[in-house]
Amino acid sequence: MNIGVIGVGHIGGTLAEKFVKAGHQVSVANSRGKEAVRAFAEKIGAAPSDISEIVKGKDVVILAVPLPAIEKLPRDLFKDAGKTIVVDTSNYYPDLRDSHIKELDEGKTESLWVSEKIGHPIIKAFNNVLGNTLAEKGRKKGDEGRLAAAAAGDSAEDKAVVMRLIDEAGFDPVDGGTLEESWRQQPGTPCYCCDYNKEEMEKALQEAVPGKAPGVRDAINDHLMHLAKAPTHEEIIQVNRGAHHKE
Repeated sequence: MNIGVIGVGHIGGTLAEKFVKAGHQVSVANSRGKEAVRAFAEKIGAAPSDISEIVKGKDVVILAVPLPAIEKLPRDLFKDAGKTIVVDTSNYYPDLRDSHIKELDEGKTESLWVSEKIGHPIIKAFNNVLGNTLAEKGRKKGDEGRLAAAAAGDSAEDKAVVMRLIDEAGFDPVDGGTLEESWRQQPGTPCYCCDYNKEEMEKALQEAVPGKAPGVRDAINDHLMHLAKAPTHEEIIQVNRGAHHKE
């Protein structure tokens, strides 16, 4: 497939490299222009691109930028996207990284907000695994201990394509339901960044309670910020799991 990736940070950069290795034609772009991503693109075997070009002719475009950056994308970026599948990897972290967004604070599902902002349907995926998990913990299909990642969206056909990409990235894909239901994989929910296998992920998605996640998200962030030293990957996983399974 022809895949465009907007954002070359931990998530976008890792996905771009994985999909090049899987045999896809990959282009990368960020807000600073083609030259800003050229060195990275050449390193992994992708093509550098300007934001204005990144959607043209693509089968899939992956939005791997912080959620507030969605509003700074060119207004007509997806105007002629047609059947291009757009994947949203973003998460909302008010008071930690992001400025407050009234609609989200009032309970609107994050990816519905993203879809409305870009004027195009999206699939929510690759948002409920940590960057280190994505980069280091992918396994071949059938391997013992393979972890899972969820995908949610309204088009069964588009979601199936994204779930194949999750598989190629080294994870068991789990159907997270409709885009409205993608709140179940937002920060603070039982399936968010817990390094679960497929069975555990499916169970955790169903355990999510409407309206509870923001408070859990904020409590987890506050706890991690007040640790004496930066938490390890394992410590973050333990804190996330423990927020939903207290003794």
